[in-house]
Amino acid sequence: MQTTGRVALVTGAGTGIGRQTALLLLREGYRVVLAGRRMEPLQQTAAESGVEAEQTLVITADVSNPISVQNLFAQTETQFGRLDLLFNNAGMGAPAVPLEDLTFEQWQAVVGVNLTGAFLCTQAAFRLMKAQQPRGGRIINNGSISAHSPRPHSAPYTATKHGITGLTKAAALDGRAFDIAVGQIDIGNAATAMTARMKEGVPQAGGAIAVEPTMAAEDVARAVLYMDTLPLSANVLFMTVMATQMPFVGRG
Repeated sequence: MQTTGRVALVTGAGTGIGRQTALLLLREGYRVVLAGRRMEPLQQTAAESGVEAEQTLVITADVSNPISVQNLFAQTETQFGRLDLLFNNAGMGAPAVPLEDLTFEQWQAVVGVNLTGAFLCTQAAFRLMKAQQPRGGRIINNGSISAHSPRPHSAPYTATKHGITGLTKAAALDGRAFDIAVGQIDIGNAATAMTARMKEGVPQAGGAIAVEPTMAAEDVARAVLYMDTLPLSANVLFMTVMATQMPFVGRG
């Protein structure tokens, strides 16, 4: 599929996987909306890309807030006239503490960003993609292999990633009649600020602490690009991209 001129919106575009995906899409000729809570990292992503200013739109947004999401998509439509790809990437975790020690506020914050945020952005994308001409588009949700095999002390993150899987399946079904393809990329151990602690060791299911291999965040970006270069008549419903030697498959 021709990528030049296509319009993508990446949430959490200021750091990690979001930044690397936005940079790759810009290099491939996409026009990209860079969304996130903090302006400075978003501006750094745009500057690092080296593309013309007209190719990017930088917007601060809180995906857990319906009004903020409405504003984000309204500005996207005003600036670029359409949306071809939404990458629901924004996410966060909670402190790795025993489940009974989590506060309600910690639980609610993770659910708000990881699950409610993905829903609100998907909902807004559906409205735009149904109305635009030519209609349709693609939505890719950032899942996690934690939904299949959780880490110790990860209840909020794991629960929301299970929810993302349900959202992906339901949205894929609801979008089918409108040329909206919805898929999910489950990521294991991409090297980002969120996974930096893996270099010192992270808890394993049996109680041990072990260093885990990671992969480059750019590898995830290339997988997202592949998913979007398929025609809308084809969809990668689920893809797992993981560090080859991480302890996930089998017994570790």
